Amino acid sequence: MSRVSPSPEGPLIRQTFIKPLQDPRRRRGAQQRAAGGGSSGPRRTPGARSARPDAAAMAQENAAFSPGPEEPPRRRGRQRYVEKDGRCNVQQGNVRETYRYLTDLFTTLVDLQWRLSLLFFVLAYALTWLFFGAIWWLIAYGRGDLEHLEDTAWTPCVNNLNGFVAAFLFSIETETTIGYGHRVITDQCPEGIVLLLLQAILGSMVNAFMVGCMFVKISQPNKRAATLVFSSHAVVSLRDGRLCLMFRVGDLRSSHIVEASIRAKLIRSRQTLEGEFIPLHQTDLSVGFDTGDDRLFLVSPLVISHEIDAASPFWEASRRALERDDFEIVVILEGMVEATGMTCQARSSYLVDEVLWGHRFTSVLTLEDGFYEVDYASFHETFEVPTPSCSARELAEAAARLDAHLYWSIPSRLDEKVEEEGAGEGAGGEAGADKEQNGCLPPPESESKV
Repeated sequence: MSRVSPSPEGPLIRQTFIKPLQDPRRRRGAQQRAAGGGSSGPRRTPGARSARPDAAAMAQENAAFSPGPEEPPRRRGRQRYVEKDGRCNVQQGNVRETYRYLTDLFTTLVDLQWRLSLLFFVLAYALTWLFFGAIWWLIAYGRGDLEHLEDTAWTPCVNNLNGFVAAFLFSIETETTIGYGHRVITDQCPEGIVLLLLQAILGSMVNAFMVGCMFVKISQPNKRAATLVFSSHAVVSLRDGRLCLMFRVGDLRSSHIVEASIRAKLIRSRQTLEGEFIPLHQTDLSVGFDTGDDRLFLVSPLVISHEIDAASPFWEASRRALERDDFEIVVILEGMVEATGMTCQARSSYLVDEVLWGHRFTSVLTLEDGFYEVDYASFHETFEVPTPSCSARELAEAAARLDAHLYWSIPSRLDEKVEEEGAGEGAGGEAGADKEQNGCLPPPESESKV
């Protein structure tokens, strides 16, 4: 129901009144009374029991209008710093000193995409051919060779050069050293001889530059990194009684990576004591640099382990704290390609959701008849193992308390045994005899008395 009321400050304002929700049974009762001629029916006596709706029906109606259970807040996914395939998710913006890219033109051309590299390759040759072809045509036009095409007594700069197309073809023959023999330069044209030398030198430089760029681009070891695989998850479990963070690496090719080494970085935001916020702070994760375990003989898949000790950033992180944390672990595998000798680098990363607590990797190496076989179908598979949910620090403190208890319990048992023996000797001998205490021998004075 709505009505229009005038407003003293402006135009008319439509006021809307919302009717309250009515019980369907009351509505049906009102309709029946209206159909019965407005009779309200017999009046209830005070002692009559009023009909009340069923409790289950009321609960069902209330549940229909009440909001549902509140869902737990979803965790916002972290933006990766390094993608799983190794691409760094960083874009350079607002670079004003673009001339720096031209100072290293060779690297700039190598870093270009393939379609741009091929376009630049074609343009480099086509433009040089057109440029020198235009100069050959200008020389012929300036000397008047184009006006004496039918004059056999005239000695032109270039024989059989009768237009721009012929000059362009002669430029291609000169730079590529094809030499068909139909168009040749004569000795009566010194400017043509100088231009021939310049084009030969410049053409050699263009050939060396462009062929070098294409060779380096083709032989780049980026595609070699595609056959270096990392496990899809990292795991945390016990190794020799200590918590370790582990991941697995493997090489799919038969030609191995020479001098392979592995590194791991923890990417996590932090705030200094002075209040400075560092959004992507990098911390080294030790994977065996001190012991040499970071240098790999990558013939079969290897499990890389980071021991969570007092120097580790995960020293005080329990399972619950690790799940609430926000970080990214970047792993870097470097080495030389055996076939080419060029340095290759493969990268991957693990977010918090990709770290499995209490898991271990499934073995992929089996012994066959005369050789070892690697089953890469199980490369990413893990299985659960009993692992404490406490932090590595709490685990170390519990182990230290257990060692201390064992250390002090052995002397205490010896003391009890010695006291029992001393009590027996005192009862059978002199009452004031010295007793052995704390598992030690009696002093010399007591020995002399005995």
